[in-house]
Amino acid sequence: MLEDAKVVLKKYYGYDSFRDGQELVIRSIMEGRDTFAVMPTGAGKSICYQVPALLMKGITIVVSPLISLMKDQVDALDDIGVNSTYINSSLDQQEVDRRILMAVSGHVKLLYVAPERLESEYFCALLRTLNISMIAIDECHCVSQWGHDFRPSYRTIAPLIEKLPDRPVVSAFTATATAEVREDVVRLLGLEEPNVYTTGFDRKNLFFSVVRGENKKDCLLKYLDSSRDQAGIIYAGTRKEVESIHDMLVKKGYSAGRYHAGLSDQERSKAQEDFLYDNINIMVATNAFGMGIDKSNVRYVIHYTIPKNMEAYYQEAGRAGRDGEASECMLLFGAQDILLQKFLIEQNVASEERRLSEYRRLQEVVDYCHTTKCLRKYILEYFGERDVPESCDGCSVCKDERELSDITIDAQKIFSCIARMKQRFGSVMVSQVLRGSKDRKVLDFGFDSLSTYGIMKNYTVKEIQDLVNVLIADEYLFLSESQFPVVKLTGRALKVMKGEEKVFHKIRKAKKSAAPENSLFTLLKSTRKEISARESVPPYIIFTDAALREMSEKLPQSEEDFLNVKGVGESKLRKYGEEFIKTIKTYLSERV
Repeated sequence: MLEDAKVVLKKYYGYDSFRDGQELVIRSIMEGRDTFAVMPTGAGKSICYQVPALLMKGITIVVSPLISLMKDQVDALDDIGVNSTYINSSLDQQEVDRRILMAVSGHVKLLYVAPERLESEYFCALLRTLNISMIAIDECHCVSQWGHDFRPSYRTIAPLIEKLPDRPVVSAFTATATAEVREDVVRLLGLEEPNVYTTGFDRKNLFFSVVRGENKKDCLLKYLDSSRDQAGIIYAGTRKEVESIHDMLVKKGYSAGRYHAGLSDQERSKAQEDFLYDNINIMVATNAFGMGIDKSNVRYVIHYTIPKNMEAYYQEAGRAGRDGEASECMLLFGAQDILLQKFLIEQNVASEERRLSEYRRLQEVVDYCHTTKCLRKYILEYFGERDVPESCDGCSVCKDERELSDITIDAQKIFSCIARMKQRFGSVMVSQVLRGSKDRKVLDFGFDSLSTYGIMKNYTVKEIQDLVNVLIADEYLFLSESQFPVVKLTGRALKVMKGEEKVFHKIRKAKKSAAPENSLFTLLKSTRKEISARESVPPYIIFTDAALREMSEKLPQSEEDFLNVKGVGESKLRKYGEEFIKTIKTYLSERV
């Protein structure tokens, strides 16, 4: 049984063996058992239901939450020679009927549908006429109200399964689910004595970092300057912030797009397509962007604002490095982020029980931003993993290369000024007083008569604000929870003012620019881009960066050698082999 699955894997997907966890899940499905798999983003969840679907006699219905996700999956299956299609709100009724007819006639092996489609009794009646061998539910955490992307329409799946004349195998997949959510999934989807597999949440190719107390824009620009040619996503908390960051990057010459709910459907679609097709390198977006985006060569994900919970963070961060190549996930922490997220909870969550849960989950993100232990360990333990090593070589805590700087004197000046201003003003006013500003408000309040007025005139207002943010992040100061936050002293600050404690700040070293890419790798990317434009499919669907890198190292010059590159199946050899082999041969001949 598993040998047949390996034949399918090699023929269509171009791999000789399954990844960790995939064999167990596939064997369970092939044995006719309901199966629930929690696998991290990039672990190859889709293969776990696609391979059995190709071996089963009937059709597999895949419940998928987003139009973009369905299209990507169907495009990828078409590219490897598998007949599949999707039905969602982007199609008119005539096209829906045509695709249903294709399914009824046995022309397709996988039919992707949106969960909202299952609310239609007419559509469910059509499904009951099909020979359904499996129902696969992607992003199954959406069925739980405690999941971070709750979709009420997911609750229609279990009633549909109950009404089918012959109950198919049911498989459910997610990348992020706490124990509470996992219990909900099994119960609400009506899984019968399922095999439950948690293959581990660790993404070893991802480097996790948290930056506290630094100027976010400066930090972002420093990072991007060293990653100029790489693809990445920057998540911001509000539409306004997205627009501001996007405008700044475009003015500085970066190839960037933007995505948020305030844009028209056409604008969002165009931005997403430009990113998927490598027409732009950077996507600046709210959390409205990304669910189901299979773009494999995202090299970094930067959270400019803290997310609302750890599930959301790990799913969004996990969009980096889906191809297994080294990638980075950076979270920029600012104390005002907490106030923003609390405001959003108050505005959007009606239930008191739910609101308290959201506050608790937000605090877990804040704790992550302040933890002194391994970031990877924090994440893995949050999702219930045990016996996690105390340290790794892949996070900013375990690989801390920052330089320690004594800022005690500057801190004492700032604390003293805040105290003399009666702890009633925000960081901008405090910074202006320390700088010795002639601003009208500063003079009206008589702050020019304070002993701390102008004692930091060798700094700019922005530099003083940055130091205030450092002290907030390190919990010497805190912001009041109000519409206009006020800076206040903590007990730690009082100790510093009395000379009982010193203040140190770690300064980030400048990141070295990425090494230039192998010249053949660059040429292969150009060939891929040409084919992408011609075939109207995203470049990563043709071949991942990992496959191109292997080609640039192995230099295959025959069809047999080309077929031995990971990710090259028979269909892709027929479609693209000749062009890529030609590029390799031309490159080698010019080096002679």
